[in-house]
Order: sequence, then structure tokens, then C-alpha cells
Amino acid sequence: MPAHNPFAEYTQNKILTASPAEITLMLYEGAIKFCNIAIVAIEHGEIEKAHINIKKTQRIIEEFRNTLDHKYPVAEDFDRIYVYLLQRLFEANMKKDAAILEEINVHLRSVRDTWKEVMKRNRKSS
Repeated sequence: MPAHNPFAEYTQNKILTASPAEITLMLYEGAIKFCNIAIVAIEHGEIEKAHINIKKTQRIIEEFRNTLDHKYPVAEDFDRIYVYLLQRLFEANMKKDAAILEEINVHLRSVRDTWKEVMKRNRKSS
């Protein structure tokens, strides 16, 4: 019988009760977290750990790309951003280059912060 883990239970409930906008924000946060883990892993020579976390970041970006609604013109802008990030993630993984991952994180934080602002404005207008 698995041990009771209140943190895991809280996290699961948070995800299950989150709005689509909140889930998107959580995914941006996750991509940034995995990218940071990969950076530290590279700095410590933990190549496999870096690879695993770069792949996690890639999967999140791929999911963002796959769920774009192309009936909105802004989707093309996001698609270009996501394609660029995926190319850079591939390069960072091949070279195990922490500097490229730092650049990716700058972009991810920028998009995340924009998303947070959109969420805030939508709450005010509701």
C-alpha cells in the first residue's frame, strides 16, 4: 500500500481543479523548471539527467504547438516561437550547452509573463 503523500495529493487536486489558462501557466512553469534542472545537470556533468529534462521541456513545447488554434492570427506568431525553441532545445541537447538553455529560459519566462498578464486582465474584465 503506497504511503499517504499530502503534497502529491494537493498537487493532483490543484491540476484537476485548474482552468485551462491555469494549466497553461503550470506548463510554462514546468518547462522553465525542467530547463533549469538541465542547466544544473550540465554544469555538474550529469549528461543523462540533462538529456531527460531537455526532452521534458521539448514535450511541453510540442504540446503547446500541437494545441495552437490557428483560427487566430496570433497562433502563427506562437508557432514561430515554438519552432525556434524546439530547434534551440535540440541544439542544446546535442551540444549539452547550458548557455543555449539559458537563452531558451529567457524566452519561456517572457512568454509566461505575458500569459500571466493576459490572465490578470481577463480576471479584471470578468
